[in-house]
Amino acid sequence: MKVFVIGLDCADPRLVFEKFKDVTPNLRRLWENGIYGEMRTIIPPITIPAWMCMATGKDPGTLGLYGFRHRKGNSYGDIWIANSTKIKEPTVWDLAGKHGRRTILVGFPPTYPPRPIHGLMVTDFITPDINSRWTWPPHLRKEIMNLVGEYRFDVVFRTDEKDAVLRELYDMTEKRFRVIKHLLKKKWDLFWFVEIGVDRIHHAFWKYTDPEHHLYEPGNPYESTIEDYYRYLDARIGEVLDMLDDDTAVIVVSDHGAKRMKGCFLINEWLIREGYLKLKRYPESVSRLKPEDVDWDNTVAWGWGGYYARVFLNVKGREERGAVDPKDYESVREEIAEKLRRVRGPNGEEWKTQVLKPEEVYPVVRGDPPDLMVFFDDLYWRSAGTVGWNTLYLRENDKGPDDAVHDWNGIFILHNPQNPVRRRVKIDIRDVAPTILDLLGVPVPEDMQGGVVKWKE
Repeated sequence: MKVFVIGLDCADPRLVFEKFKDVTPNLRRLWENGIYGEMRTIIPPITIPAWMCMATGKDPGTLGLYGFRHRKGNSYGDIWIANSTKIKEPTVWDLAGKHGRRTILVGFPPTYPPRPIHGLMVTDFITPDINSRWTWPPHLRKEIMNLVGEYRFDVVFRTDEKDAVLRELYDMTEKRFRVIKHLLKKKWDLFWFVEIGVDRIHHAFWKYTDPEHHLYEPGNPYESTIEDYYRYLDARIGEVLDMLDDDTAVIVVSDHGAKRMKGCFLINEWLIREGYLKLKRYPESVSRLKPEDVDWDNTVAWGWGGYYARVFLNVKGREERGAVDPKDYESVREEIAEKLRRVRGPNGEEWKTQVLKPEEVYPVVRGDPPDLMVFFDDLYWRSAGTVGWNTLYLRENDKGPDDAVHDWNGIFILHNPQNPVRRRVKIDIRDVAPTILDLLGVPVPEDMQGGVVKWKE
């Protein structure tokens, strides 16, 4: 049996299974005649590491990936960006390849820079540009450019130029599916593509389509934008499904869900007010937190922004100019965590905030983790790391327009023409890898943290 996996970054179960079910007949046909439901994503619910957790059946602690960027060692300013060279755990395509199964990957994060696989690869949205190495084997690059011209890996979506976003988004998706249909004609056992456009349309247009969003304006020209894209995407998916035979199981997955963003909480402004972060001088205008502006000798902690906050303690003997005695590390960390759990919203409303310690979340903690992971108000509020605002709350993102945040549940659909089991399920993102291997007839390693979704009676 072959396995064809459709990855829709950020697709939300409330949209796919409910709100847009009448405009996505091809997806609906799959889930109404298969196994489907919500898929609990990983902590943190971010594109990187979520997709690679899905492909390895391992958590972020095992992978040593906690987001796109990471501190380099215990540096104040040096960072490294997640990429394929940081993936040390075997993926489903690695394991399938050892058993002679050929894989084709298109847009799977993070596969840049491309690494040799038993099959073909087109890298993902972190690829710098078309002048980079972005295919395996290398000569595939020319074949694709002859097919579609300038291939797009991503679009700029945090901008007010919404018409330009839409033009580039549709161009990107159209070219992606032309490449997919072209590669489908080659030999493969596992084909897995990820379309990042779903994520981008959510972040760029959610406030225009959701009446509950605090920035929604009735009658705006983009009210149907997200629905229109889902309809268009479903049509492209239908064209691809028509190319598959009855010996192919189809899986549809997303790495996390989506919902409206209520605002940004300024983590470093809060740390300054609480006395944990000391600046040499408070900035006169909004700026990122620069290491050279921090009074490290008197700083206890600082933070990073993003869809969740990463808080780092400044520990003697660990950081260059640490201020926290190692014997006080745990008591200080817990003090900050408890205060963060009590943070309320701008109108005094109670938040559902989670503050987690990596070693309490993951059995193994590798790489360069934060000391605390903070998810404000069940993810409704982003974290912002910039300073100079003289407030703790922003109505919009501090790094450009962004209307949506991630949510804990993605989608899972498994349609197997040979075993048309109909069932609604709730699964874990780490269950996908062992299920794919089982469908391919490849042994599932014992150290995978997920289990096989029962796909036949």
